[in-house]
Amino acid sequence: MTDYRAPIDDIRFCIRHAAGLDRLLQLEAFSGFDVDDVYQILEEAGRFAGEVVAPTNVIGDQKGCRIVDDTVHVPEEYVDAAAQFVENGWFAVGGSPEFDGMGLPASVEYGTSEIWSSANMAFSLMSMLTRDAVHAMEAHATEELKQQYLPKMVTGQWVATMNLTEPQAGSDLAAITCKAVPDGDAYRIFGTKIFISWGDNQFSENIIHLVLARIEGAPEGVRGISLFLVPKFVPDANNEPGARNDLRPTSLEHKLGIHSSPTCVMSFGDKDGAIGYLVGEENKGLAAMFTMMNQARLEVGLQGVAISERAYQLAIAWANDRVQGRVPGHEGRTPIVHHADVRRMLMLMRSQVEAMRALSFVTAALVDLAHHGASDDDKRTAEARLALLTPVVKGWCTEIAQETTSLGIQVHGGMGFVEETGAAQHYRDARVLPIYEGTNGIQAADFVGRKILSNEGREIRALIAELRDTCDALAADDALKGTADPLRRALDELKQGVGWLIENAAQEPTAVATASFNLLMLAGTVLGGAFLARAALAARSAGDFDAAFIDAKVATTRFYCAHMLPRSSGFLAAATAAPDLTMALSAETL
Repeated sequence: MTDYRAPIDDIRFCIRHAAGLDRLLQLEAFSGFDVDDVYQILEEAGRFAGEVVAPTNVIGDQKGCRIVDDTVHVPEEYVDAAAQFVENGWFAVGGSPEFDGMGLPASVEYGTSEIWSSANMAFSLMSMLTRDAVHAMEAHATEELKQQYLPKMVTGQWVATMNLTEPQAGSDLAAITCKAVPDGDAYRIFGTKIFISWGDNQFSENIIHLVLARIEGAPEGVRGISLFLVPKFVPDANNEPGARNDLRPTSLEHKLGIHSSPTCVMSFGDKDGAIGYLVGEENKGLAAMFTMMNQARLEVGLQGVAISERAYQLAIAWANDRVQGRVPGHEGRTPIVHHADVRRMLMLMRSQVEAMRALSFVTAALVDLAHHGASDDDKRTAEARLALLTPVVKGWCTEIAQETTSLGIQVHGGMGFVEETGAAQHYRDARVLPIYEGTNGIQAADFVGRKILSNEGREIRALIAELRDTCDALAADDALKGTADPLRRALDELKQGVGWLIENAAQEPTAVATASFNLLMLAGTVLGGAFLARAALAARSAGDFDAAFIDAKVATTRFYCAHMLPRSSGFLAAATAAPDLTMALSAETL
């Protein structure tokens, strides 16, 4: 089982040439940093992940979690790792300096986030959810709540969770019944929430639950939902954890993977009601929660990149060590890395990881530009592009993670099916990602409905036009010119898919639902390749990476364009197939 090494060079490459780090550092919010600062932070994050976080990964998977006296106990190895994580400031990388954060760009924060998720995805969920809760609080909480809670949440002294779904509700949040009863300046929360990641642990000073509930008398459906901050320990007069609130984890889900991330059933108000505080306006909790949810969706997509990277590293190590068979041009039995079919699988893994990473960091930069752009027009432009790409990052990257982690097992052969090699854990851990933070069916519906049809495809067509200009630049580059025509064809197919959707949506409502997933996968496949090629082109011009790295990047990009971009034709054909083919069999016949 190989040690984890953070892919620092490729993360630097994506932050510099996909996210456009130099442009970001010119924004007033980040003017105190330079490129060397960013590179040093990433280097130290990689070292910390390899030495402190990664060693807990297999241990956590094997030990899992348990409940003792209404408290979740995670593996004891996590206690020291989490303490060092807080002490070294890793929670605070992208946090606002107003609340003791470092104030670095989102793309840098996402770089460290990928590193934590590769080192131990289950462990990283705790910090991920806390960061996402901070975003929701910053956008919607009162100034009093911000000043009381955010400094300790930004630094990780207090961690946070997201409490949405209930046993009867699933993804249908209109069906939630958790209630909030006014009690002076606060509320008393009563109800049960399920699937609460890191709903409790034995070592955090406090746990801040963001909970969706209905105030008594609120309208039915999603229009009657409010958001509440419900602390595990109600802060005392000195803002230190005081009396335990009326909430507890009642059970833990026994999951396929991420065994050391405690997924709790949470009970609020078994006695007098859990004390909670309104975040945002009454009956507008869903909008506030979606501030957190949209951040989480980007980070879950990035987890798809991260777990794929870990699976790739393990597969490479195995392929170089495993001696089997003979290959022309090599004497005697050879490591399987020299076999063409194994090389094909490894290149599929590598090229998809790098394309996903490029897409993710392009999108991360939009987070910065939407919040800190030089003008209101810049901010609005970035917001529109960010909204378009968010479901693609979440949906496509997590679907591709299923393929890459499965390929990791295949490279190992029979030993991949054996837990001792570690390949199976990556496959098991990755499987939750298409489900997390809105299933990929929901992402696809959002992509075609809110992000394409709502503006008649203007935003995605503008992006396609921009990337066609990249094709012209690629055609003029000696090393990358072979990628221009495949990319241009794939962009044309994406444009055709968008046109078909707009033309058929009004005439055939079922077309939207039957086409949506394949259109999402079409977009991810094409945009991932386009952003990978564009970044490679920029890096060749800049000359800030050594020749060996650039040569490898060019080779990987060319492989992606030859082996992955042709999938766009299949996704287009499936998306534009007659909608009634999907619904042809009755529910009873299925």
